[in-house]
Amino acid sequence: MTVIADILLVAGSLGAAFYCLVLSRRLTKFNDLRGGVGGAVSALSAQVDDMTRTLGEARRTAEDSSATLSELTERADGVAQRLELMLAALHDLPDITRDKPDRGRRSL
Repeated sequence: MTVIADILLVAGSLGAAFYCLVLSRRLTKFNDLRGGVGGAVSALSAQVDDMTRTLGEARRTAEDSSATLSELTERADGVAQRLELMLAALHDLPDITRDKPDRGRRSL
């Protein structure tokens, strides 16, 4: 009886060893940096780094554009106020064309 138990124990051990070998090979292929998940994770990590860098650059560019736009808007407001003042001053001037007779026209 002990011989049968020993044979079954050795067979079970060999089966477990074979199963571990198969799992080890599959795990090696799974973590392979070229074709497996390891490669996909490493590629995604590189893409995340690139996107983070690009996002930072875009944020800085947007902040610079916002500052420039704010400055230009303030300048445009100042120019608009000066134009309104000039138009108001033009309304105060006398109308010269009503006071002068037509000299440039010829009558037929």
